[in-house]
Amino acid sequence: MKSIVLIPAAGSGRRMGTTTSKQYLELQGKPLLAHTIALFDQHPQVEAIYPIVPADDREYCQREILDRYQFKSVRRLIAGGSERQDSVRNGLAALIEDGYNQPRRPILIHDGARPLFNTDLLAALLKSIDANGACIMAVPAKDTIKQVIQGQIVDSPSRDQLWQAQTPQGFHFEILDKAFHLQASDEGPSTDDAALVAAAGYAVQVLAGEDRNIKITTPADLLIAAALLDSYQEKSA
Repeated sequence: MKSIVLIPAAGSGRRMGTTTSKQYLELQGKPLLAHTIALFDQHPQVEAIYPIVPADDREYCQREILDRYQFKSVRRLIAGGSERQDSVRNGLAALIEDGYNQPRRPILIHDGARPLFNTDLLAALLKSIDANGACIMAVPAKDTIKQVIQGQIVDSPSRDQLWQAQTPQGFHFEILDKAFHLQASDEGPSTDDAALVAAAGYAVQVLAGEDRNIKITTPADLLIAAALLDSYQEKSA
């Protein structure tokens, strides 16, 4: 069974310091979101893609990204919510409407601002999802992590057990759907779908990813992404 990809891209990107939402900023002359969608478009293990954007952006996104780049696997645009988990919840509702709610259907959730994921890793990720029900991409933490409360260090956990979560994060539909139904509204927003799934009592596996799979959050990230793309293009030339 092929996977379905939800691409949350409904954030404002305030840390970029621009009036343009970060998903529409250009990377080598192409919007970030277009780069991200292209990762999965026409991939043999992907059946459909659902970008999730701010409700007010749907007309713009349809015209400037989907129509402009003629993506083949995008099923439709979804209006995002006020928080990331609200956007994913809207995506799940769309999957039910479109008949992609088979219990073991692999659902991938990938940040719209991660345009450098190596899709050569997708087969291994989907294999783990099939076997375990839930798996995410992550990389071991390199820096020493400090837990800080009110400006004071209260703990220095060992790096041996710390990983930096990335996306895609993938789950069987039934697991993801149950996790979102169990999530209590008073728990506050979550920026990580795996946390909701784990809180619902499911084991989540981790697959080693790559450092190149950065999330574009600041202007410096955009420069790094451009340099990485230049390097990959030179190697493939």
